Amino acid sequence: MLSSERRSLIRFLAIYLGSTFLLFTLGSYMFYNFQKHQIINSQNAKLQLKAEKIAQRLRELHQTFNKSLLYPNDPSFNSAIYDLDKGYIFGTFKPKNIEWSKEFYQEKDKLFYIHSLQPYYLGASYLLVSKKFNSKPLNELTKMLLLFLIIAGVFFSLLGLFLGRLFTAPMRESIELMDRFIEDTTHELNTPISTILTNIELLDTLYRCDGQKEMRRIEMASKTLSRLYEDLTFLKLNHNYHRALEKLNISDLLNERIEFFQTLIEAKDIEVIKNIDSHITLKMDRNDAIRLLDNLLSNAIKYNHKSGRLEVTLTANRLEVQNDGLGIKKENISLIQNRFRRANNSEGGFGIGLDIIGQVVKRYDFTFTINSDINQPTKVTLTW
Repeated sequence: MLSSERRSLIRFLAIYLGSTFLLFTLGSYMFYNFQKHQIINSQNAKLQLKAEKIAQRLRELHQTFNKSLLYPNDPSFNSAIYDLDKGYIFGTFKPKNIEWSKEFYQEKDKLFYIHSLQPYYLGASYLLVSKKFNSKPLNELTKMLLLFLIIAGVFFSLLGLFLGRLFTAPMRESIELMDRFIEDTTHELNTPISTILTNIELLDTLYRCDGQKEMRRIEMASKTLSRLYEDLTFLKLNHNYHRALEKLNISDLLNERIEFFQTLIEAKDIEVIKNIDSHITLKMDRNDAIRLLDNLLSNAIKYNHKSGRLEVTLTANRLEVQNDGLGIKKENISLIQNRFRRANNSEGGFGIGLDIIGQVVKRYDFTFTINSDINQPTKVTLTW
């Protein structure tokens, strides 16, 4: 899966799953609160029923003439009676803080119910009944909702992945068509480009004929086509061709690639300043190194002023390429590193150079930075 396709899929899944889980979480929260109130109301109803039974028993005790009165007691409930002034008379418990303004209330893990007694049996005006809240139904409800959210999460994640791939299928088809087009184009370009370059070298060697200016223009155009062919081939085969890692003399290779671009450099009358330390070596595939250096140099030449300067610096741990060019807006520096993005639409090219540089840099764990601003020198630095 390509990075652009992956980013689109991740964004779709983030929006789809985020909104879905938000709705499910909100619905589950509302359902939980509704069921919680139902459970509490059910247990409050039991408290109310128990209070009525105790009140009936108190009525019977009020009418008896026995000297000893047996207060009704139930191990599963606590109760107490209070006078008209809310003074404690008797009971199986004596809570400290009572919310007299409420009929039903909850304190920590206990439920309370205040029942008014009329007439005042045994001088009592209020009956307070309490029972420990049974949290088992609430715990089962919580487990059920969590299980539901997990199952729904897995189901909608798989559904979102399926829909995301379905929606990105046209993008994949377009990319595959473009890849096939690039492959066919590069295949067709290879033979005529090689023929033109070979014959230019042959003519120049054998005849040293007039028209050197025209021949140089043909050579420059042919080399541009050749480099474009190599770049397109690299993009197509980047992950599929065998890399032969070797100890490359980057100093010699860099001088060689600068010489390759000499025709383009002369066409723009660019002054080249070389600060290249000798015998700098890196363990790389030669084709990767050429693609890296060619795209750095090509961009520095292409986006340079006529009669500008090109400074190339190579040390043991870094390569710097700086030009007096058109510059890049700071906000565009990160954007132009994406494929098919260009720093300046007035210049030619497909916008693949920095993408190729980025791929090579990532493969070899190099560091790649661009420092620039509009109408200011641009410095590209590679460190390893």
